[in-house]
Order: sequence, then C-alpha cells, then structure tokens
Amino acid sequence: MAVVAEEPALSRRGVAAAMVALGLGGFGIGTTEFATMGLLPQMADTFGISIPSAGHAISLYALGVVVGAPLIAGLGAKLPRKGLLIVLVLGLAVGNGLSAIAWDPTSLLAARFLAGLPHGAYFGIAAVVASSLVPPQRRGTAVARIMIGLTVANLIGVPVATAAGQRIGWRAVYLAVAVIAVATAVALWRKLPHTPAPRDAGVAAELRAFRRPQVWFALVTGMVGFGGMFAVYSYVSPLTTEVAGLAAGAVPWVLAVFGLGMTLGATIGGRFVDRSVMGAVFGSLGAMTAVLVLLGLTASVPVLEFASVFLIGFVSQLLASALQVRLMDASPDAPSLASSSNHSALNVANGAGAWLGGLAIAAGWGYASTAWVGVALSVAGLAVAAVSVAVERRSRVSV
Repeated sequence: MAVVAEEPALSRRGVAAAMVALGLGGFGIGTTEFATMGLLPQMADTFGISIPSAGHAISLYALGVVVGAPLIAGLGAKLPRKGLLIVLVLGLAVGNGLSAIAWDPTSLLAARFLAGLPHGAYFGIAAVVASSLVPPQRRGTAVARIMIGLTVANLIGVPVATAAGQRIGWRAVYLAVAVIAVATAVALWRKLPHTPAPRDAGVAAELRAFRRPQVWFALVTGMVGFGGMFAVYSYVSPLTTEVAGLAAGAVPWVLAVFGLGMTLGATIGGRFVDRSVMGAVFGSLGAMTAVLVLLGLTASVPVLEFASVFLIGFVSQLLASALQVRLMDASPDAPSLASSSNHSALNVANGAGAWLGGLAIAAGWGYASTAWVGVALSVAGLAVAAVSVAVERRSRVSV
C-alpha cells in the first residue's frame, strides 16, 4: 500500500482557503465545459454548420478528458500534487485561449480537445488532496466541496457566459475562462499546502487500480448512467426555445436553475455519500430515471421543464460525488489514477450522451426525445451498479 508523506497541518481557516482555491479551478472547468452547450446556436451560426454538428465540440472536449485524465494522472504520479495542479490549470488556460481564436470548425474541435485534457486529472487529484485535509469520515463532504466550484459555474458562470455569448460573442467566454485559470494557478500557489506524491508512487503503482473489478464497475456505471443527464443537457438551449416555446433570453435562466440544483446537490449530497456510498449511487440513478421520464412527458410545459432541469442538476451532482468516493474506496493504494478516471468515465458519458441525443434529433424525433435517450442510459447505469454489488457480495462470501 502506498505510503503518503505527512502533509502540513492546516487550521480550519487554512483548510477552507485551500478548498476555495481548488474550487476556483472547478469553477473555470465547469464554465468552459457547460457553457458550450448553451452557446451551440451561436457557434453553429459563426461557422455555418448545424447545431448537432456544433455539438461535436462537446464530444471532442469530452474525448480530451477521457484521454487526459488517466494519462496525466499516471505520468504525473511521482510529482508533488500542488505543482501538478498548477500545471493543469495553466494547460486549461492555453486550451481555452486557443478556443477563443478558432478560425474554423476543425481548429475549434482541436482546441476543445486540448482544453479537455487537464479536466479529469485536475478534479481527480484535487479530490485526493481535499480528502487528505479532512478526517476520513468526511471524505464525501470534502469531495462535494471541491465540486461546488463546478456547480457554482453552472449557477452563475454558465448563465452569465451564455448571456454574454449571445450579446458579445462566444469567443469572449473562452477568453474569460483562460483568465480564471491563470487566477486559479495563483490561488493554488498561495493557499494550497505542499502535497507530495506517495513515496512509492509511479505509473505501475497507479495502474494496479485497474486490476480491481469494482474500479471498472464504478467507471462503467458513470459512463452509462451519467449519459442520461448529458443527453438532455447538451441540447437544453433548443429544448427551451423549440419545445417549451420560450425566447432565447430564457436559456440563461434555465442554465441557472440547473446550476442551482447542482450547487444544492453538492452542498447536501456529500452527507448522503458519507452515510452510504452505494446507497447514494442507487438513489441518484433511480431519481435521475424518474426525473427524465417527467421531462419527456412535460418538456413543452415551461414550468415543468424548469423543475425537471433543477432536479437533474441536483441528482447528477449527488451521483458524481458518490462515484468519486466509490473509486477512491475501491483503490486506496492508487487513488490519483482511479479518482481521475472517474472524470474520464463521466466525459465518456458526456460525449456518448450528446452523440446519442444528436442521433435522436437527427432522426426527426425532436428535441424532447433526448429525455427518453436519457431514461434508457440511466436504467442501464442502475443495472451495472446492481451487478457490481452482486459481484462484490459473492466475492466476500467466497473469501
């Protein structure tokens, strides 16, 4: 088992400051990831392509996360975690700066891929660092607090970015994220304590995580189950205007409602994860299925669309925190790679959800059909989670 060097003791205020610094990076990442979904119409107009084609920018960002999370976490296993986190947010600044100056669809897709590379490794390593700063019984709460930066991005950053993008252009949004990333690097340098890597860390040690079946079950649960949220959220802008019949100005408000749901989910959800990790996984996936059914039946009713989007945000954040802790529990001696891979899994869900939702739209089934795509994915995620528990119980009995 990896032995981690003792980290400097921090006061309660010092821990809070470190959490804020880590959360600021989550704010920048959340803004760049989710603002794209609200700006698809403007991006499509700029390059003269369809909205589903512009949606490939979402998929390429997700692919960057999928590739970058395990690659960076593995290769950077021996590096001090503070320094690695700073390098990652500076990489985020570069990727978003290139997105802001993209001159055609191909250059935009390449820039979005580069912007996605630091995403998963940042959140995964930040979760490990945050967990090391609190007592073991509060790991779920610590992980949820790191994710609050992402949720606040959806509450404030994404709606503001969407509104700004509609008025002054979507390029300004990516430029703003680059500035946030640089500010995060400064905050991490000043507020985060020195966090050395485990003494026996290395690529081989981290790769041991993938020998454990429960690590794979948790990853596949995220890949499949979380896709339900992304199938809908990727097309929330046309869902609001084309199905609910609201003006484009309503889109930032829908995004804000989603962000409010995520923020409350992160604030409250960590307590559920502290009590029962798998209980939180099953509860969130079951609730996601029910909410997506509601949306599929009532998407044309504006009030019910707002309510459904709020609940989707709340439940999705509970699921993300639960899966993060599940992976850390399943691989205690290689937490960085396992934890980072959670975000690879969630961004497989991002890309797959956006792609499958786009297929349903392209087939002529309408934007509301994305909710039923989401239902199918959430139910499949529940099935994978159920199999994982059955396998785990059987292995315990056999031992």
